[in-house]
Amino acid sequence: MDVATLNNVTRVGNAGGPTVMLAHGFGCDQQLWHPVAARLREQFDLVLFDHVGSGNAAPAAWNPDKYALTGYADDVVELVEALDLSDVVLVGHCVAAMIGALAVASAPARFAKLVMITPSPRHIDELLDSLESNYVGWPQAMAPTIMGNADRPELAEDLAATFCRTDPAAAKVFARATFLSDNRADLESVPIPTLVVDCRQDAIAPPEVGAYVRDHIPSARLSTLDATGHCPHVSAPDATAEVVAAFAG
Repeated sequence: MDVATLNNVTRVGNAGGPTVMLAHGFGCDQQLWHPVAARLREQFDLVLFDHVGSGNAAPAAWNPDKYALTGYADDVVELVEALDLSDVVLVGHCVAAMIGALAVASAPARFAKLVMITPSPRHIDELLDSLESNYVGWPQAMAPTIMGNADRPELAEDLAATFCRTDPAAAKVFARATFLSDNRADLESVPIPTLVVDCRQDAIAPPEVGAYVRDHIPSARLSTLDATGHCPHVSAPDATAEVVAAFAG
């Protein structure tokens, strides 16, 4: 099975436009990018995929010994090489922002720019503790905190449903890779222009985290959205698509 099939690659949009690859975060899948993809598809050649162990990636590809963050970064590089992509603008949400940082450092010739949506190079261990003790209840308990926007509970419900679609065994390994990794030292190795996108209120990655990431990447700038929560590509797709398009175009 080829790597594009293994990662359930979907390619949509303007085949003649700049290539933008959208990488989802922990517990999610490519479906959460659909609101942003709908706003970018006229201008960009969009590549969406599911990390192994998530969404509709091939179950046979799952290997708990491989999937630390470097394993996911290797998959991203393998994907762009298998699809023979160049000048890619890689957009990663949450932990996929750090996966993206590792990928572009590994294969800088393939990538033109990096967009990091609500990144955090170091997470809170308590999130892992609560997940490992009760994965069944974790999505319903944490989704409202992650999503924010308490006045729009349907967003948290959709996020919880996405968590529940993930195989629990794979989710726990991905969670350890997410919450136990410390990638602060990797930021200085990002070799390409980078846009850090955060929200004015985010319980998972507050504004000082976005500023830290910007300050430690050699060629980075920060855009703070007038939005709340950790998933602006879901809760504020217009604003997210606007900053991505302006940077990637």
